Amino acid sequence: MPAATWGTTPASTRQGRAPGEAAFFDVDNTLMRGASLFHVARKMYQRKAFTLRFAAGLAWKQLRFIMRGETMTDVNSVRDAALAFAIGIAHADILALGEEVYDEMIASKIWPGARALAEQHLSSGRQVWLVTGTPVEVASVISSRLGLTGALGTVGEVAEGLYTGNLVGDFLHGPAKAAAVVDLAAKENLDLAKCWGYSDSFNDIPLLTVVGHPVAINPDTRLRRHARANNWPVYDFRSGRRAATLGLRAATGAGAVYGLWRSFSRFRAR
Repeated sequence: MPAATWGTTPASTRQGRAPGEAAFFDVDNTLMRGASLFHVARKMYQRKAFTLRFAAGLAWKQLRFIMRGETMTDVNSVRDAALAFAIGIAHADILALGEEVYDEMIASKIWPGARALAEQHLSSGRQVWLVTGTPVEVASVISSRLGLTGALGTVGEVAEGLYTGNLVGDFLHGPAKAAAVVDLAAKENLDLAKCWGYSDSFNDIPLLTVVGHPVAINPDTRLRRHARANNWPVYDFRSGRRAATLGLRAATGAGAVYGLWRSFSRFRAR
């Protein structure tokens, strides 16, 4: 795993009272509601980086992600679209953008329960890392603002200060997350058997199975089933009981689509 995939705080702040122990958190639908990359794209749309049609497509993917969890088709589609629109964008602009996106869009979407878990680990002296397919520039901002240890994220290639549309290393998803955590454990002298992992997605089972304490947060159907079969803890921070949530999705799906479309329309009118 190339070193460029890392976003970290200074080493001196990473020394906890529980040496060898850490907690690893997925971001999208685990630490926060929805997909962080969607909010990056939304901010880029405000800056007229791409068309309303492109923005509306991302809005639809965001809604489906919130309603049903991620699928590999959606993940690959968003990844490819993000790489395509990033070509020629200045790296410095994305670094500044991460701060704005967090303040304006992400901060209010952090699940209080997930944040409390992270803070509990920190107070116990454990390292707490984000492990996400989100661009490392944004993941590092989230980690820093929440006072966490650091972040592993996807890295876009930069040449002469501009994104090329290629990746450095792997898109941090599925098995690549597990590989990144194993690599981090070696560098930080972590004992993975004493570590925790948190995710909402069945696609993160490789990550969850490399740690000694896997936990499902807001799980999709397949992860919930897998967690129950393996006696993993399950936390659901979404409002209401599971059945009520499903009913609400069905009742409000059309309104949510309309709301997302109206949101982008208002930005276009500015």
